[in-house]
Amino acid sequence: MEAQQTDRPASTAGYGEAAEQLAAQYEAVTFAEVHREALHLFPERPVDVLDVGAGSGRDAAALAGLGHRVVAAEPTAELRRIGERLHAGSGVRWVDDALPALPRLGATGERFDVVLLTAVWMHLAADERTRAMAALTGLLAPAGRLFLSLRHGPVPAGRRMYDVSAEETVELAGTCGLRPVLRTERADLHGRSGVHWTVLVLERESAVG
Repeated sequence: MEAQQTDRPASTAGYGEAAEQLAAQYEAVTFAEVHREALHLFPERPVDVLDVGAGSGRDAAALAGLGHRVVAAEPTAELRRIGERLHAGSGVRWVDDALPALPRLGATGERFDVVLLTAVWMHLAADERTRAMAALTGLLAPAGRLFLSLRHGPVPAGRRMYDVSAEETVELAGTCGLRPVLRTERADLHGRSGVHWTVLVLERESAVG
């Protein structure tokens, strides 16, 4: 049995303690509902996908079900165990790794055609976001796409979140050779007061240096 984490990344504050409740919340909506604005930008052919901050594995399992080869990176042990249980047999490969550096994945030399960050980016401080964008770009294959959502609104008790703008994120991505192919806003699917989201899709240049 996996030992409980004692050295958690600051960005994951509050997630281990509420893992069961959060997993139920994540699983209450579907991959198609969460990503409806960007569904047309996901490749139809099977590709290599990385889901960073995969949570309960909802998105990772859905993408694996479409034939993609999926790695789910989740630093919170409690959520990772739930995801492995809920989506056993899905073919998803789970990894204990965390932003900003994603050191375990970075060391493998793997590259991904799609990298997914659903409700993750706003947990990172400014200096972490700079490091994280470079790490994520390094994991993207040429012409690979980064799907990213930003939460805006009240911060739940016990969590660490920052109000990160789309403008800042697109500018930072540009310094790493990523260009925006989608930017849109959507309401909160759970109807939480004052909460809304920015959805971004960023694409890496097809030819790399």
